[in-house]
Amino acid sequence: ATLFRKRLIPSECVNLKDDTIIHIDKDTIITSWKTFRPKAEFSHGVSYYVLKEGYKISKFYKQDGPGVYILDTAYDKASDTYVFTDLLADVIIENSGFVRVVDLDEIADACSDGLISDNMLVESLHKLNNLLTSIYSGTFQGYLKVLEDYEASI
Repeated sequence: ATLFRKRLIPSECVNLKDDTIIHIDKDTIITSWKTFRPKAEFSHGVSYYVLKEGYKISKFYKQDGPGVYILDTAYDKASDTYVFTDLLADVIIENSGFVRVVDLDEIADACSDGLISDNMLVESLHKLNNLLTSIYSGTFQGYLKVLEDYEASI
């Protein structure tokens, strides 16, 4: 499979050719990766794409807790290619359990600037609501357990 990360702000589409696919099936993809531009806070991590929910859960090494990104996934079966479009809303779960929702201003700006359609805006907000409901109800812990199990194997 070939994976691409598409960003709206800034506009870019990057082939994740250096990511290592650890696991892939029809519902999930788990990868390990190194940052494109290493930072003092972190240089590598693992990501768990939950395709049906539209989440990418990433654990950054040397950082406090996982980040969760809201995604739109396009899959082309003929070329076995996934394009993950970042729908801008991000959630950071600190090790203390504190949950921060960030970049909502980017969704507003993207909508105002015509970078996302009304449908994408609605999709992003619904996925964000589902994610927060899962975090607050405790069911999100199941996703973290899967990520931690794979993280332990690399």
